[in-house]
Parts: sequence; structure tokens; C-alpha cells
Amino acid sequence: MKEKKESFFWTSYSDLMTSLFFVMLVLFVLALVLVHSKMVALEDAKKEAEKIANATQEQLAKIEELNTSIERIDENYFEYDSEYKRHTLKNISVSFRARSSNIYDIPISDRERLLEAGNAIIRFMRTAMDSIPEARYLLIVEGQSSRDNYSRNDELSYERALALVKFWKAGGVSFEGLPCELIISGSGCNSSFRIQPDIPGNSNNQRFVIHIIPKPGIIGK
Repeated sequence: MKEKKESFFWTSYSDLMTSLFFVMLVLFVLALVLVHSKMVALEDAKKEAEKIANATQEQLAKIEELNTSIERIDENYFEYDSEYKRHTLKNISVSFRARSSNIYDIPISDRERLLEAGNAIIRFMRTAMDSIPEARYLLIVEGQSSRDNYSRNDELSYERALALVKFWKAGGVSFEGLPCELIISGSGCNSSFRIQPDIPGNSNNQRFVIHIIPKPGIIGK
């Protein structure tokens, strides 16, 4: 009778150990599966991070190329102003008569160069489209007025900018289909980019200025 009890004990003990071994084996396999899945996830995350980092570097390079692209505009009509970090019209007088927005105040030789400058902008943007497909620009024509206390200086400055755009359009200079947004604006006497001394009677501020500003838009999407 005693031998039978001992046999039952060892049989039960053996079954228990087998069960525990099986449980531990299952837990070990499960742990391996979880670790492997985590490692795969980490590796995928690493690859994605590297992909994003490479894309970001490429995008930054494209943005830098876009920002410097304006330097390639035709130097016959535009020159770089280091003080204001922008390009300005070169050898073109664009002063209006006091309180006038008539484009024909500007001498014919300068009007002809204005047409050529407009076409130079078109050539520049077409070249930019070929080299930088994502290129976008703001083309701002900003009218200005002199400090003469005229009550319509703000409206007058806008009308001067509008006069140039209409003059370009009449001369066949159109920006349709180009990667730019054309903005016509008037700053009156308030712009920081003005001919000095900025005092009443300085007719050189009875003019318009042209801004071409790179706009990154969507790069590398």
C-alpha cells in the first residue's frame, strides 16, 4: 500500500514538472516572438526615420536652391541691393509726376526697358520651372508716393502699381501659367524701401518697385 502512494506521488510530480516545462516553453516562445516583433518594428522605425531625414535634407537643399534662384535673373535689368537683400530695377527711371499715376509720365526709353524687364521676369520664371519644378514666387508690384501730405497717397501708390501691370499686359507681358502669384499693392509713404533722403519733395519716391520673393510651397511631396 505504501509503494502505491509513492508511485502516485512521483507520477503527479512528473506531470506537474511536465506542465511547468510546457508553460515555460510557451512563455519563452512567446517572449521570443514579442522581442522579434519589437526588433522588426524598431528596424522599420529606424528606416522610416532615415527616409524622413534624407527627404528633409533634400527638401532643405531644394528650398535653398529656390531662395538663391533669384540671383539668376537678368542683370541687364535688375541689380542686387545688399542693404535690403533684394533685386531692384537697373538703369530705369520710374518716377511719376506729383499726384499722377499716368504711366506715360515715364520717358519712352524707360517704358521700353520696363517691357524688357517684364519679359526678363518671364524668362527667369520659365527657367526656374525647368530646374525647380516646385518653384513658386510672389511677384509684388508696389506703388509708392512722396511725403507731400496728399490725402490720396495710399490710393495713388496703388494706382501707380496698377498702371505698370496694365502697361505690361498691353505690351504682351503676361504671367499666366507661370509659377508666381502677382500682387498689386500700394504702400503710400510707409514702405521701408525708399529713396533717401525720404523728405517732402523727393520725387524719386513717386514710383513703383518690383519684388520677386521665393515661396517654397510644397517641396518633394
